[in-house]
Amino acid sequence: MNTLSKEELLKLYHLDLKELLEISAKYVKNEVSFCSLVNARNGKCSQNCKYCAQSSYYRTDIESYPLISLDEVRVSALDAKKNHASKFAIVTSGKTPDESDFDTILEMIEEVNKIDGLRSCASIGILTEEQAEKLASVGLKRFHHNINTCRSYYPEVCTTHSWEDRYNTCKLVKKYGMELCCGVILGMGESVEQRIEMALELREIEPDSIPINILMPIPSTPFENYLDKIDEENVLRTLAVFKIANPNSILRFCGGRMRLSDENQKLALTSCVEGILIGNYLTTVGKNPQEDYEMVTKLGKKIV
Repeated sequence: MNTLSKEELLKLYHLDLKELLEISAKYVKNEVSFCSLVNARNGKCSQNCKYCAQSSYYRTDIESYPLISLDEVRVSALDAKKNHASKFAIVTSGKTPDESDFDTILEMIEEVNKIDGLRSCASIGILTEEQAEKLASVGLKRFHHNINTCRSYYPEVCTTHSWEDRYNTCKLVKKYGMELCCGVILGMGESVEQRIEMALELREIEPDSIPINILMPIPSTPFENYLDKIDEENVLRTLAVFKIANPNSILRFCGGRMRLSDENQKLALTSCVEGILIGNYLTTVGKNPQEDYEMVTKLGKKIV
């Protein structure tokens, strides 16, 4: 961790891009970690997050379905391993884990842990202390829970729960000894200063992994016309500042990285990004895992 102030990070943000990326590259290892996920329950979420296709507040064109079977999770996990993933996440929609599904999710985690070389991860919403304790007790290795944006901008993104609700879940995850994956969505109308605030808030949280999503505007959501809220250069600038502010956390490409050109994806992987969520995402399409494998190996990076 470093102690750069908001003013110092803002100054770095506005440096010549090449110079900025050269600074962030000093903190990057010559390896990239692959992870993957299964969308284990989709849609009908009670929250009003303005970016999300799964919110019941909006009439989006997605398929809603209940919790998938244990066998489907096992097949997806084995497929992830074949594609060089070292971590596999079980992801469900909703504000909090559905109590009727929670015991089954615990079984899914145990099933993933049986697969040699694959570490379990879950992204199942805002946790109670009892739920966090149970997840740790069955051997969950990592929990994913984004802050999504900075505290000052959060009311512009969601009003059915708070930034503090998310922050408190992050603290519970760490309290019970699980690794934490906590990141953001860029391009939701936040200012440059608020991107710096995100970097500093993540520095306080100290996640093991920081997933970086770039908004993919979903038709029929309030953010459906937000494609112009961030461009490729500002994505790169944000990634660099995030890495400088959080040198011990792995920045991970996640949803929306297809908004970056192949050239800029490679540039990020050599200067600030050390992880990729491979395959498709929750409601948007990603890259073919083999393409990611070839891209990373051609850059001379080791996949871990």
